Amino acid sequence: MKPPSSIQVIDRAASLLDAIARAGGEASLKVLSADTGLHPSTAFRILGSLIANSYVERSATGNYRLGIRLLQLAAKVGTHLDVRREAPPIMEWLRNEIGETVNLTLRDRDEVVYVERFTPSRMMRVEQVVGSRAPLHVTAVGKLLLGVEGETGVRAYADRTGLPSYTRNTLTEVEGLVREVRAATAQGWALDDEEAEMGVGCIGVLIRDSSGRAVAGLSISAPIDRRREEWIPLVVEAGKRISARLGHTPEGAE
Repeated sequence: MKPPSSIQVIDRAASLLDAIARAGGEASLKVLSADTGLHPSTAFRILGSLIANSYVERSATGNYRLGIRLLQLAAKVGTHLDVRREAPPIMEWLRNEIGETVNLTLRDRDEVVYVERFTPSRMMRVEQVVGSRAPLHVTAVGKLLLGVEGETGVRAYADRTGLPSYTRNTLTEVEGLVREVRAATAQGWALDDEEAEMGVGCIGVLIRDSSGRAVAGLSISAPIDRRREEWIPLVVEAGKRISARLGHTPEGAE
């Protein structure tokens, strides 16, 4: 038999690492061979090289598990991941799919700050100025950010701010805000129904990092008569894609 090419070896090594991860972080040679389709002797040789480079370790029971070198590399990657760098390709994709303005927001105390945007070419559109701010309770993303803190956090926010009104649709009663935040948190997305500005509707989701922490928000803004419920899965998918670029793995996806 001809020895596998270097590229083929890399592909096989990657498949073994993925198989160990799928098995929960540790697996026997028999399981790994069956999962990857590699002959046991081939898998054994590649695993030996991965062990020599600390990408794989042997457990006390003789099984193979992910090595410390992977953790070290992941830590280095994590320190350089920046949501403002990772989000734009996905934001552009979402803008092209929906044809409306896409916003990236960060939380600053009791407000969201618009830090990036992608706008459509159409004449009639909603434009959120980069650097502008809005209170948490009048934005879709803001409601989800409040949800991270639970009901106690929502009530504390209401006490601090007084829930000022911006339109006739703004949630100015704490019980109504608590219900809205609870529902949005449960479904994983939120709406702004002309609560910050009449005529404008938004759909928002959270972006999470490798630790599961909510680090930003993604939203689309559109004239309320153009906003469509069928856009919700696209916004949710875009949020998941950006979160994945930051190393986030949803529960049950491992």
